[in-house]
Amino acid sequence: MRVLVIEDDTELAEAVAVGLRRERMAVDIALDGQTGLMRATDNDYDVIVLDRDLPGVHGDTICATLVTDGCRSRILMLTAAASNDDLVDGLGLGADDYLPKPFDFPVLVARIGALARRAHPAIPPVIRHGDLVLDTARRRAYRGEGPLDLTPKEFGVLEVLLAAQGRTVSAEELLERVWDEFADPFTNAVKITISRLRGKLGEPPVIETMAKSGYRI
Repeated sequence: MRVLVIEDDTELAEAVAVGLRRERMAVDIALDGQTGLMRATDNDYDVIVLDRDLPGVHGDTICATLVTDGCRSRILMLTAAASNDDLVDGLGLGADDYLPKPFDFPVLVARIGALARRAHPAIPPVIRHGDLVLDTARRRAYRGEGPLDLTPKEFGVLEVLLAAQGRTVSAEELLERVWDEFADPFTNAVKITISRLRGKLGEPPVIETMAKSGYRI
């Protein structure tokens, strides 16, 4: 799952990013509205956490622009105001959910997870393939009766591959969906992560390499 946090409070943005990465999500940060709009337009995010009161470009403008442009990312708006009018305004602009500050971090994680499961295509809360089970809501993976100790990147790769339902997923798409904006497009990180993931998944193998095209379950 890839998330963009658009928040001008640097300390809050960094704290949210660190917490979400611990939950096995890939996170990018934008500290002003103009940068946030550019990144939201240029990249394919599952969820955008959007502060309303931003310098440069207001959060309301960003939300309205993304919705008008047909952005497929789900939008969770944050605001220091908690009145019903603010709630109505935010949802009226096309936001998918609304969370007043201050908020409890577990609530933020739960809201992001719920929005991601409504993304296009939707990701179900639990994905099964044979004896392999991926609990996307709790960010846990199992094979047989045993839990799998996966890194955030391994979990993300497995999530994308399982959600593809047998479709071949290219290394470029995996890099886009699982890594953040600082990932080197020429890196072999995807290949290495797939290799380690295969080792943890064990036998019989579930990830197939498709020559010159990518990987599939």
